[in-house]
Amino acid sequence: MKKYIFTIGLSMTLGLSSCSDFLDETNRNAVTADVLYGTPEGYENLVNACYAYTKAFMGNTDGYSLTEMGTDCFTGAGSSSGNVPALAYYGAELNPTLKSFRYMWNVLYSGLNCTNAAISRIDNAGLDEATKRHRLGEVHFLRALYLHLITEIWGDAILYTNEIQAPETTATRTPQAEIYQQIFADLDEAATLLNGTQPKENGRVTLNAVKALRARLDLYRGNYSEAATLAKELINSGAYDLYDSFADTFDMANEAGQNNKEAIWWVNYAGDANDQTLLSAFSVRPGGEDSPTLGNRVGNQSPIFACMSYWMVSGCGVWVTPDTHAPWVQSQPTLAYLHSFNEHIDQRYDATFKGIWLVNSTSSNYDPNFGPTYGAAGPLQIGDTAFVVSKYVYTDEERAQHHYKIYDANDVFDPITHKSFGTRDYFISGYKFHDSTNPTGWEYFSGRDWFVLRLAEMYLIAAEAEMQQGNKAEAVRLLNILREKRAIPGHEAEMRITEADLDIDFILDERGRELSMEQQRFFDLKRTGKFVERIKKMNPDVADVIQSYHQLRPIPQSEIDALTNKSEFKQNEGYQ
Repeated sequence: MKKYIFTIGLSMTLGLSSCSDFLDETNRNAVTADVLYGTPEGYENLVNACYAYTKAFMGNTDGYSLTEMGTDCFTGAGSSSGNVPALAYYGAELNPTLKSFRYMWNVLYSGLNCTNAAISRIDNAGLDEATKRHRLGEVHFLRALYLHLITEIWGDAILYTNEIQAPETTATRTPQAEIYQQIFADLDEAATLLNGTQPKENGRVTLNAVKALRARLDLYRGNYSEAATLAKELINSGAYDLYDSFADTFDMANEAGQNNKEAIWWVNYAGDANDQTLLSAFSVRPGGEDSPTLGNRVGNQSPIFACMSYWMVSGCGVWVTPDTHAPWVQSQPTLAYLHSFNEHIDQRYDATFKGIWLVNSTSSNYDPNFGPTYGAAGPLQIGDTAFVVSKYVYTDEERAQHHYKIYDANDVFDPITHKSFGTRDYFISGYKFHDSTNPTGWEYFSGRDWFVLRLAEMYLIAAEAEMQQGNKAEAVRLLNILREKRAIPGHEAEMRITEADLDIDFILDERGRELSMEQQRFFDLKRTGKFVERIKKMNPDVADVIQSYHQLRPIPQSEIDALTNKSEFKQNEGYQ
């Protein structure tokens, strides 16, 4: 393994910031680290660094690309070539040299090594016993999280539980089952250490967070009884509640994790200087090394996920403001996914997507003849509808009834194959994580928190686990509680399901509606054995190329090239 992978986690806490500082070949003196982390303040910095690596995956465009794009729910958009679209289309560009793989490998293994360091050094940190237990519980949880992401992305991966302080030039792949044994051991240890009352505090790990992650991973590994028990315990704890409005779950007014009724654990984005310089530690940044827009900064990028190029609708009067914010035109929902929602009874559709665009400027991208061109009586005013993107097909007669431009399903998707086509710039956009609080529209980062574990998922976990155990009545009961809450008021009865409706495909549809863009979809398709089937069915852009080996990502070629035992350390099947 390249040495810099394992030195980043420790050198970050020494206050270094330049890329060359992190990547040079000079060993960090262990004595310096011993001194630094041998004080309570220094050790707290080490624990904070353990948390910091979550910000390079959760709510980050590279993490989103690895987990949402190229699934049954999201295909590519905008440019048809480059770093990120490769993850959507499964073409020749999806190979071991892709920057996103190298970047995320560095991030996750650096986070892992940071937790290893925190675990091994805690006895010499001078902490009082209560603080020691809490911090050790937190880093055991974080180690489990990093290992989970590593093995779900790459399969049989490299398992390290000791701090790496010197170059490692050989590596051995550990079977995924053994990695999960370590993951569950870490979560069990975290639960023991964090046993006691802990308030929500700025995204710190609590006992309930440990239970929620354990419930999720028990589901992943087929431990259905355990998953159902833990998920129900959290549901019945009284510590959390579902909002009456799905949009309120992600409203910025309820955004701070400790103030959100549904949030069990979240990545805390302060939006401060520490956030903004974190990613300069890595050799590849979000969007690629040469990205002019994302640069060295870091923050929650979820508001820009799956947003169309609205200002390219020439003359419409829709411009880049805090209310619309800058888009990242790389992914769009598939037509089949859009139609999995019934927006007439389910409030989640309108809270997740944006298809109606209003005039917000009469000075930028504004042509007074735009409205009259589409039948308006005169120039459009602020607040008028400028254009609409729809998942339905409009006839000429229907278009004539509306005084705005329409992009219908046939403008975005091929009428026969339903493949996306054209420039892929105009599509129904993801606006679930909208943030209108930035000072300008040209912001690619948000200070909003990223919810990793929330109450609604516990209902989904418990329902699926009960179904898998043959308890369909209980599964339906749990799903109906969630679905009634997500109903448009007055449509609760229509949202209820029966046992006849319930199977794994319904569960996946419901998870898609509830957890859209929350960085679980790729893993959901894998663990349920539905990866190829559902992608072929719902994502025609890749139906002809998707293969079962795509369920794992390629090991970065740069990491294999650095090994002296590369003949023994094989690339994942299907990748050259």
